[in-house]
Amino acid sequence: MRTGLKAFIAALALAMPSAVVAEDHSAASGLTSLMTSYEARGWEGVGRLNIGFGGMCTGALIAPRLVLTAAHCLIDQRTGRDVDARDVTFLAGWRNGRASASRKVRRAVVHPEYEYAGPEGPLSVANDLALLELDSEIRLAHIQPFKTASRPRKGASVGVVSYAHDRQDSLSLQEVCHVLARRSGALVLSCDVDFGSSGAPIFADVDGEPQIVSVVSAKAMVQGRKVSLGTNLTKPLDELMAMLSAGDAVLNSGATEPRRLSVGGNNGLALSGGEGGAKFVKP
Repeated sequence: MRTGLKAFIAALALAMPSAVVAEDHSAASGLTSLMTSYEARGWEGVGRLNIGFGGMCTGALIAPRLVLTAAHCLIDQRTGRDVDARDVTFLAGWRNGRASASRKVRRAVVHPEYEYAGPEGPLSVANDLALLELDSEIRLAHIQPFKTASRPRKGASVGVVSYAHDRQDSLSLQEVCHVLARRSGALVLSCDVDFGSSGAPIFADVDGEPQIVSVVSAKAMVQGRKVSLGTNLTKPLDELMAMLSAGDAVLNSGATEPRRLSVGGNNGLALSGGEGGAKFVKP
């Protein structure tokens, strides 16, 4: 069992979903920094993604050679062009300047329905998903890939393991946050995320082990409340697996033209955000 998971599972068992959604709008637990090898044990399959233009995201190993992250992590925010996948490095279990394993990315696929809308534009949250193929497998006993599962119901308790701009040298675990709503294939969550958390795995307890049920896409403000947004997983991930297997639309060199832009709206994610609607920021 992964270190830290006992508290995770205990909290899941004690959670009161209806009370959480209806009453407790500030109940998301604080972040726990996994600073030591003991604290980080079992979470080494989560890693930091160093991206060629100076960017950083979070990714998670789902097979010895496959890493799951957010699609917008592979878009150069300055130009709107696809990042050359070979300029991305996965640092599994990165902690205090060292990685449990380091691999370059050989190629990657971004969901075909993901639309980049520019740094100030709306997000295509439901399809903000990418799959990275590493240049070689990670087969180490202490680095185990995570299983994936279908998206959780409204009110379910989940957890996030991530890096961020202010904690980029060690993982942080938020053991309990909650699914506040499901909208157009996306999850609205009470989880605490920040810049660098993009692509971070969102876990739920399934049969006594943490399994990935979503990926962090963005943070948002709704009616003055901080929330995070997670992408749909099962169907988009199946589609990405098929694309990678077929060699379709693989990013192994930078795109010569900017990725197509979405036009207005919020890509089907309807949130009640008061005057001006919800404010979206890529984490």
